Amino acid sequence: MDTRLATNDVMESVRLLMSGAIDYAGLFPPSAVSMPEAVLNYATYRNSNYSWMLGRFVVSVARLEEFYEAARDFVSRDAAHSWRVAVVAGEDLHATIRQVEDFNATNGPGIVCDVIEMKADTVYQIESISKSLPRAVTVYFEIDPKVELVEKLMAIAAGGQRAKLRTGGITPEAFPKSVDIVRFVTACVAANVPFKATAGLHHPIRCFRPLTYEANSAKGTMHGFLNLFLMTGFAIESYRRSFLEDVMEEEFEEVFAVEPQSISWRGEYALNVHQIERLRTIGIQSFGSCSFDEPVADLQTLGML
Repeated sequence: MDTRLATNDVMESVRLLMSGAIDYAGLFPPSAVSMPEAVLNYATYRNSNYSWMLGRFVVSVARLEEFYEAARDFVSRDAAHSWRVAVVAGEDLHATIRQVEDFNATNGPGIVCDVIEMKADTVYQIESISKSLPRAVTVYFEIDPKVELVEKLMAIAAGGQRAKLRTGGITPEAFPKSVDIVRFVTACVAANVPFKATAGLHHPIRCFRPLTYEANSAKGTMHGFLNLFLMTGFAIESYRRSFLEDVMEEEFEEVFAVEPQSISWRGEYALNVHQIERLRTIGIQSFGSCSFDEPVADLQTLGML
């Protein structure tokens, strides 16, 4: 990563919006780099001028030991500088929890798995897993926004956990409609459930692009993470759903304006720094991306960095 264009005087509005926002998922498609390359990338990002934007390293539970072998020479035993890891669960959810507990007991505090991401099809699964979690671990339950959304979010809230939404993939069909994303976000806000997003959010503004890095890649419309973050902020401020859908579907970068104390859309609709901090505290926590360089480069192009 080229850090020469970085600046130490990032606007407060941008720093609040993007602090710890990008979970690095380089092991997963469409990048799907090797474990040594992913670990080296993450270590490089941690030492760059953009480290403040970096969230957790995302790895599947089946590759936890492989991850440790690749990362052990990059980490210290200092808890203040530990690597935070999000573990994607396997089919046996309770076995994943036990494996994470064992990993933390053996390898902490230099590396700490403090987040587990898992799919949940039923309210019972959410309730059962929430009761069996170690205190220091948070679960992001990936749920279908079209099936028992309110009931599942109520169970997630009762268990003190968080939700996860899949926002894309490597085919056009993998990208949910804006109306479904808005429905998910507004339901999370109503239920007081923080959430994260994953897949398809490489770029800040909604755009039509190749969906993978292959020469013959299919193309499709990708949701923008800036659209999503601002839409979440406006949802918390109780804007109507049709307005939120318009924010999600905005494709013109020139209608987004960034000031030191606010970020606005179409001139008259703005979130101040207190509202931005709130949307990151009680709303969207992060988004998973197989690239860290692309979001940074795009934000530079927009003049936000």
